[in-house]
Amino acid sequence: MNSILLADDSTLIRKIMVAALEGEGWHVVSAVDGQDALEKAKAGECFDLVITDWHMPRMDGDKLIAELRAMPEFDATPILVLTSESQDHFKQVARDVGANGWLSKPFDPDSLVELAAQLMS
Repeated sequence: MNSILLADDSTLIRKIMVAALEGEGWHVVSAVDGQDALEKAKAGECFDLVITDWHMPRMDGDKLIAELRAMPEFDATPILVLTSESQDHFKQVARDVGANGWLSKPFDPDSLVELAAQLMS
């Protein structure tokens, strides 16, 4: 079973994503922000994918991605950014810190599932 670490400060967005991803039979660990996600990542569970929002309290997505990429167990883990930002500047920063994909909000849950499956294959 694939395991996904999900970081988003919106309760509603987390619920929608969890429902879509768990509907595919995947295990999802939710985090309320980047700091929470980093703590869960350091707890030792292996993840096949990380999905993170860009703007969050305590730790934004770019900082979370950089912190994860500095950990050997996350150096090859796909990371997907899901955010309302769509400017090329943000996409370039995301690529520079190690993101593998980008999905803009609002999003179609089916598109999220499809992209997650591609990144985990």
